[in-house]
Amino acid sequence: MKKRLFLFVLLIKSLVSLAATDTLIIHEGDTKLINKRYFKELENPRSSLTIQDVLKDGVFTESSSVLPRLKILNPVIWLKLVLLNKTTQPFIPVTISASVIDHFDLYFVEKNNNKITHIPAQSPLSSNRLLPAIHLINCTILPDSARTIYLRVQSNAPDIVPIEFHSAGNFWEKFIAKNTAFSIFMGIVAIMVLYNLLLYFTVKDKSYLYYVSYILFLGITQSTIRGYGSTLIDPIFLNTYFTPLCRIILWLSIILFVNEFLQLKQQNRQLHKYYFLLYILYAVPLGVVATGNFVATYTVLSACATISSIALLITGVWLYLKGYRPAKFFMFGWALFLTSVLFSIARNKGYVPYNDFTSNLILYSSVIEIVMFSLALADKINFYRDQNNQSQFLALKIARENERLITEQNIALETRVLERTKELLESNKNLTGLVKNLRDTQTQLIETEKMASLGQLTAGIAHEINNPINFVKSNVKPLRLDFNDIFLLLDQYAAIENEAADKRLFKAAIDIKQSIDLDFIKTEITDLLSGIEEGAARTAEIVQSLRTFSRTDEVELKPADINKSILSTLILLRSTIPYYIEITPVFDKIEPINCYPGKLNQVFMNIIQNSIQAIMQKKKHHKESVLIVTKDYPENITIEITDTGIGMTEAVRQKMFDPFFTTKDVGEGTGLGLSIVFGIIEKHQGAIDVKSEKGKGTTIVIMLPKTLG
Repeated sequence: MKKRLFLFVLLIKSLVSLAATDTLIIHEGDTKLINKRYFKELENPRSSLTIQDVLKDGVFTESSSVLPRLKILNPVIWLKLVLLNKTTQPFIPVTISASVIDHFDLYFVEKNNNKITHIPAQSPLSSNRLLPAIHLINCTILPDSARTIYLRVQSNAPDIVPIEFHSAGNFWEKFIAKNTAFSIFMGIVAIMVLYNLLLYFTVKDKSYLYYVSYILFLGITQSTIRGYGSTLIDPIFLNTYFTPLCRIILWLSIILFVNEFLQLKQQNRQLHKYYFLLYILYAVPLGVVATGNFVATYTVLSACATISSIALLITGVWLYLKGYRPAKFFMFGWALFLTSVLFSIARNKGYVPYNDFTSNLILYSSVIEIVMFSLALADKINFYRDQNNQSQFLALKIARENERLITEQNIALETRVLERTKELLESNKNLTGLVKNLRDTQTQLIETEKMASLGQLTAGIAHEINNPINFVKSNVKPLRLDFNDIFLLLDQYAAIENEAADKRLFKAAIDIKQSIDLDFIKTEITDLLSGIEEGAARTAEIVQSLRTFSRTDEVELKPADINKSILSTLILLRSTIPYYIEITPVFDKIEPINCYPGKLNQVFMNIIQNSIQAIMQKKKHHKESVLIVTKDYPENITIEITDTGIGMTEAVRQKMFDPFFTTKDVGEGTGLGLSIVFGIIEKHQGAIDVKSEKGKGTTIVIMLPKTLG
C-alpha cells in the first residue's frame, strides 16, 4: 500500500515538473517577448482578485495561446513567471507598447520578510507629448538573482498582449529603432498625401482626393494603435471614440476611392447598386460608437472590416478578369494588404513567430500598398491618355471617311437640290397665297371680335347717354316756363319804372308776383339747373370712359392708373349688369404703370363681361357677386377677378385661351375674346392664371410687371 502511494506521489511530481515553465533569463543586450514557455496565467473575468487572493487561492494554468491574450469576457489576466537577471544592472525594464492597455502592474514577494511589493506602470516620456505612451515597469532585481513575479494586465480591448523584458541598456535602443521605423512610415504617408493632393489639383480627379483621405486616416489609425497621441488626447476618449471614428472614416475613404478609381457605375450598374450597401454597413459601428461601448465597437468594426475586405477583393478580381486594366494594380495591392492581415492573425494565434518583422507586417504592407495604389493612379492617367489618343485616332479616321462620303454625296445631292428647288419654288408660291389668305382671315376675325365688343359697347353707351339726355330734355320745358314768368314780371317792373305816375301798374305787378310764387320759381330754377349739370357730368363721364376704352390700337407705352381703368370699364358695363349681381371693387393704392391702356381695358371688358354672363347662366340666383381685387407688390401688380358663376370643367379650362374655342351657342361668340386677352397679357410680359370648379365659380388672376418698357 505504501509502495503504491509513493508511486502516485512520484507521478504527480513528474507531471508538475513536466508542466513547469522555463525561467526567463535576461542577458546584456537582450529583449525578449514572453510566450507561454515562460508564464502561466490566471483569468479574472470579474476583475475582483487582489494579489492576496492570487497568492492564497490562485490556480495558474498553461495558456491556450502563444502570447498572453485578453478576451471579451476576461478583461483582466494574471501572469506568473520566474525572472533571472544576468545583466549588470539591478533592474529589468518590462514594457507594453499598446495604447489600449488600461492598467499594467507588477507584484513580487520579498523572500526575507514575505512583504508584497507593488510596482505600477509609468510612462518615462510623459514630458514629450509627441512620442508614444508606453507602459514601463522597472522590476527591481539584483544581478545573478531570480525572482517569481506576478503581472496584472487589464484592458477592455480583446487582443494579444505583447510583453517585453529588456536589459537596461537595450531598452532605449529598441525604443529608438521602433520610433525610427514608424517615422519613416509617417514620412512616406506625408509624401504620398502631398503628392496625390498635387495630382488632384492638377487633373481634378476625385480618386486622388479619396486616396489622400485614405492615406491620411491610415497614418492616424496606425499612430493611435502604437500609442502616439495618447498623451495629447484623453486615453478613454481616444480608445472609445477617436480611434473607432478614424477607422470608420478610413474604411469609408477606401470604399469611396475604390468606387471612383474602378469606375464601378460605368463598368457595371448592377454591381454599383450592391456596392452602395457597403456605405450603409458602416452606419452600424457609427451607432455603436455613439453608445460608448468599447468592446462592442471593436467587435462590430472587425466584422465590418472583414466583410468590406472580402467585397473589395471580389470586386477587384471580377473587374480584372473582365480585362479592366486599373483593377490589376488595385487587386495586387489589396491582396497584399489582406495577406499581411492574415499573417498578423496567424501570428496572434501562434502559427507565425512574433518578432520585429511580423509585429510591423501591416505597416510594411501598408507602405507597399500605398506605393502600389499611387502607381495605379499614375497608370490611370496613362490609361486615360491612351483612351483619349485612341478616341482621337478613331475620330480622325471617321472624319476622313465621312469627308469621302460627303464628297460623293454632295455630287448626288446637288442634282437633287436643283430638282427640289424647282418644286419648292412652286410650293412657295402656293404657300405665299395660303399665308396671305390666312392673315386676311385672321385680321377679319379679330376685326369681327372688335366689332362684337364695339356693338356691345355702343348699346351700353346709347343706354347710358340716353338717360342723362332725357333728364336734361325733360328739365328744359319747365325751366323755360319759369323763365317766361320771370321775364313777364321783369317787363311789368320795367313798365312801372317808365310809367311811375300810373298807379294801376303797381297793382298788376303785385298780382303777377303773387300768382307765380317767386320764391318757389327761384328754388325750382336752381334744382333744374342742378339736374342739367348732373346730366351733363354723367354724359362727360361716359364720353371719357368711351375715350379710354377706345384706345385699343396704341403702339406706345403710357403710364396708366389700373384702378381707374377698371372703374371706366365698369361704367360702360353698368347697363348690362343685372340687379341681382353685386360688383365689389377692392383696390390697393397702386402707382401708374407703363402699359397699353386701351388694350388692358379690352382685357378687363372681356373678363368682367364673361363673369357676368357666367352668373346669368345659372338657373337660380342668390347673393351673386363679382369681386375685383388689385394688389401691389414690389416687382408687379395683380388683378384678381372672382365670380360666383357656373364655373368650368378642367377640360374647358385647358382650352379656354385657344383661338375659336367657345362654349356659347352658334352665333353668340367668336371664341377669340380670351385668345386676344392672352395675347395682350403676353405683350405686357405678364401672366394669367385661372382657378375654376364646375358649379363653384371662377377666379382669374392677372399679373403685370411694373418695369415694362
